[in-house]
Amino acid sequence: MLDKVADKARKSGGGAADRTEVPAIDVSGAREPGSNDRGSSGTRRETIFELKDVTVSYGGHPAIKGVSMEIAENEITALIGPSGCGKSTLIRCLNRMNDLIPIASVDGQCLYHGQDLYGPDVDPVEVRKRIGMVFQKPNPFPKPIRDNVAFGPRVLGLEDVDERVERALRRAALWDEVKDRLDENAYGMSGGQQQRLCIARAIAVDPDVILMDEPASALDPISTGKIEDLMLELKEEYSIVIVTHNMQQAARVSDRTAFLIVELSASEKERWGQLVEFDETEKIFTNPSDKRTEDYVTGKVG
Repeated sequence: MLDKVADKARKSGGGAADRTEVPAIDVSGAREPGSNDRGSSGTRRETIFELKDVTVSYGGHPAIKGVSMEIAENEITALIGPSGCGKSTLIRCLNRMNDLIPIASVDGQCLYHGQDLYGPDVDPVEVRKRIGMVFQKPNPFPKPIRDNVAFGPRVLGLEDVDERVERALRRAALWDEVKDRLDENAYGMSGGQQQRLCIARAIAVDPDVILMDEPASALDPISTGKIEDLMLELKEEYSIVIVTHNMQQAARVSDRTAFLIVELSASEKERWGQLVEFDETEKIFTNPSDKRTEDYVTGKVG
């Protein structure tokens, strides 16, 4: 049962203590943030997600087909590929956001700490408490900055809300910029600040994983740099999966990169995304195993 996940994760992490409890979360396989499974030999950390032959369809038409990959803890994993290859569809599988689309269906297995996220006894709302998401366009609530960050902890009935707000804003590298105007409306912030506020809102409930769907695509270069620096800091405490169209960004921040491509049916009436290659980022960009990957990262196609 899913209540065994936490014990399994703690054992893999050498007995590290849990984070603050979030009520009724059976899939809380998280170990202590920042605990490091990468030994002196440089071996990879523990697997947090394992996808087995995952296919997602909308209205019976596949958007991605047969994706299998393993995502490690406390790393940044990037999903790259041309428009329409299913990157956003794939990342939304990891916290069951596709459930919100009535015509969507998911086949295969999406394992989180070894447990099937789509199992019959798993509550998708509980999943999303452990696996937070930041979207392409900043989407702060029309509320004061403080209330934006405090929203999740208050809904969950967590204690020490003010401390959580400050801690989340500090982790999001935003505290010094907003500490004197916490009661001002978040809509008065710049785009880059709003996106960091959304990151703070996501981490205020102490998730295990942060999913980011093109988090800097709508931002200027300076704000993009701040988001990238923040990701590198946050991976010490969280596992991060990002979707990006910016290959330079993937090369700068990610540890491992997955390249997806659009495949066409023989009649060319249907198209779907398919995983071509998943490996260490340096290898993907300097010595890929598949010629299609090489053509994409060198700009020959795409």
